[in-house]
Amino acid sequence: MTPLPVTQETEQRLFFHNYARLPIAVTHGEGVWLVSDDGTRYLDMIAGIGVNALGYGDKRLVDAISAQAEKLIHASNLFMMQPQFELAEKLLALSGLSKVFFANSGTEAIEASIKIARKWAGQFGNPDKKEVLSLSNCFHGRTYGAMSLTAKPKYVDGFEPLLAGTGMINFNDISDLEERVSDKTAAVFIEIVQGEGGIHRISQPFIDRLKELREQYNFLIVADDIQAGCGRTGTFFSYTPLNAEPDLVCLAKPLGGGLPLSAVIGSDKVADVLSYGNHGTTFGGNPVACAAGIAMINAIHDDKLMENAETIGRYLNDEMQKLAAKHLQILDIRQYGLMIGITVNKEAKYYAAKALLKHVLVNATSVNVIRLLPPLTISREEAQHCIATLDEIFTEEGAE
Repeated sequence: MTPLPVTQETEQRLFFHNYARLPIAVTHGEGVWLVSDDGTRYLDMIAGIGVNALGYGDKRLVDAISAQAEKLIHASNLFMMQPQFELAEKLLALSGLSKVFFANSGTEAIEASIKIARKWAGQFGNPDKKEVLSLSNCFHGRTYGAMSLTAKPKYVDGFEPLLAGTGMINFNDISDLEERVSDKTAAVFIEIVQGEGGIHRISQPFIDRLKELREQYNFLIVADDIQAGCGRTGTFFSYTPLNAEPDLVCLAKPLGGGLPLSAVIGSDKVADVLSYGNHGTTFGGNPVACAAGIAMINAIHDDKLMENAETIGRYLNDEMQKLAAKHLQILDIRQYGLMIGITVNKEAKYYAAKALLKHVLVNATSVNVIRLLPPLTISREEAQHCIATLDEIFTEEGAE
């Protein structure tokens, strides 16, 4: 039987048109490189949009997945399973929090957190304490509740009406924060580093005031660490350096080592909010995905990948600053570990397309921001290859 051609024409025939896929059919990966069906190697500075923290082909990850798949692929949450227990214990030890709920994706973790926040707020006898707020320029997901917390019109237009009782606080605007929160507020959702929003970090004064207002009005702080967590910013949780002290934390993307897995981690404050039947998932906490998550966390610590994120991140930032002094196209650079945003003077997809032709994968976000989210395993030499490629692109454009 002739294999189905993996082409853009076939893709258009088979699927809803909701992905602007690159014209590459990938077959496998090696380290921080993706390989297409014609043998071309691409330096992957996207890492599956922040998922592949260990790059491709890590033997520990593959072995953990294979060993668990041979024993048990799925049994449902009607049963107790060792990989779930071990991964939950690791996450609680890392966070210092109290309880875990496993789901399959970041947006599901956000949905669960919305439900937990409203159920928690309901115990105080104020029927109006249902408001769930997020920050402008944010991204929390594409399911209904998560989309309602997401700021950008391109994600929400045409899907209204959105979830009632949601609203936005201007990012890093303390005056607007003070204006918006009240006794009606159940939770405030924050990304410490806004990834889809162009790599912008919350300020320390904003976090400090948010914590003070939490004490005054008794609401939850929910940290969306879906993209910035699991070591990407140089600490396992991105909120740690700012001492944000969230009541709920959402993890996903790299957590399952490339398999669908997310987690909601909660403090003592919310530990007893959910009761049997309040929330659930058929596949969340799948034992194979949890086994991968254990291997992923172990590798991050064993290989000192958080330290590597800091070291290579600083190197990329320093080299990009040199490029900025040389090329007028670069307007600003923001770097937190291996989350890097490069603001340019035109739509960033132009530069992403140019990089693709040179076999380097970068991402365009927030219209004019080149986003770099490489595997945490990236070496200095591989980072330099990315820098050299961007230098070529800016130089060639300047000569046109």
